[in-house]
Amino acid sequence: MTTSLLFHVYGLRDQELLRTDFKYSAVTVKVKTKEDKLQCSHCHSWQVIKSGTKERLFRGIPIGSRPVYIIIKVQRLECKQCGRIRQEKIKFARPKSHYLNSFRRYVLELSRIGTISDIADHLGIGWDVVKEIQKEYLLKNYGRPNLENVEYIAIDEFAIEKGHKYMTVVYDLVSGVILYAAKGKDAESLEGFWRRLKKKDVHIKAAAIDMSPAYISAVSTNVPEAQIVFDRFHIKRQFNEQITKLRRDLYRQETDLGKKDLLKGTRWLLLKNKENLDSQKNEHARLQEALDINRPLAIAYYMKEELDLIWEQDNREEAEKVLGSWVAKAFACGVPRLKKFANSLLAHRSGIFAWYDYPISTGPLEGINNKIKTMKRQAYGFRDDEFFILKLYSLHEKTYALTG
Repeated sequence: MTTSLLFHVYGLRDQELLRTDFKYSAVTVKVKTKEDKLQCSHCHSWQVIKSGTKERLFRGIPIGSRPVYIIIKVQRLECKQCGRIRQEKIKFARPKSHYLNSFRRYVLELSRIGTISDIADHLGIGWDVVKEIQKEYLLKNYGRPNLENVEYIAIDEFAIEKGHKYMTVVYDLVSGVILYAAKGKDAESLEGFWRRLKKKDVHIKAAAIDMSPAYISAVSTNVPEAQIVFDRFHIKRQFNEQITKLRRDLYRQETDLGKKDLLKGTRWLLLKNKENLDSQKNEHARLQEALDINRPLAIAYYMKEELDLIWEQDNREEAEKVLGSWVAKAFACGVPRLKKFANSLLAHRSGIFAWYDYPISTGPLEGINNKIKTMKRQAYGFRDDEFFILKLYSLHEKTYALTG
């Protein structure tokens, strides 16, 4: 190894090579700082007196499969100008670090293509070392998401662990960046976000949320100027849950074993959109047979298809007519679950029709959610909540198209 290689590969600008050893399948490189590069680390004066050395060991970029260790004799200096006695300043590594800046950059490059465990195994270092290098980088570059010009947001929660443990995220629908994340799915979980908004004097125009009372209260209280837009996909998901519960009710009430078996086998068919039914598996016929023998189930299924029409009209006025017709059918059918859901839609109709002014939803967060699941699998679980949130901030989706 040469002094030139130390500079170009390992970033040691002010050092010169003393000796290179090959022992125990590792490369050990001893260096020292050049005499004309020694200066006071406090006042930067060149008028210094050498006062002893101390060896320090740093991890460098490997050569092939061999790890590389840089040993430097760190000079102790007495400054004639300020009178202080200090060690020379190490420019090629962070304070208190045991690896070179070039090694840190190498780990970050590997992080683009490998998991934390893979990188740790490849380099023969601890899992925590890789994590801390990533965390330091993420904290510097993503620690405080930019709230400037944020106008349209989506708020949703996702499960982070089994046992009903959730995390709430706030997403910028224009930039495609997660602006905030915190454990929980109640109003309290958003308090940190509202404090940042007020501090930055940000004015939100619209917020896409589900019909959770906690989120409704949080948005109405903290950004009363923002228009709440209830997410159409959450509404459709809630109605699907009602169909599932209705099917279970009917299954329990049915006494004919043949009809019970038929109902049991139609769970996923009822939740599929008509165009997604597989004709090769005879799904159309199986579904129709189940609907023919059970009127309440047939009503619920066809009303599910009609629910989409609320968001497919040319304007808000037409959408109001569609909702009115849908609610009237729900009340007239005599199915308690449908009547209850119709009442819920009426209670939230202002936020439903707001979609025609601000056509936004929490849909883009579903893409983020899939990335989060992949990220958790790659990391085999995160041991550090702050690190996990920083990883969320580094995720990025495509810009959401706003036409309102």
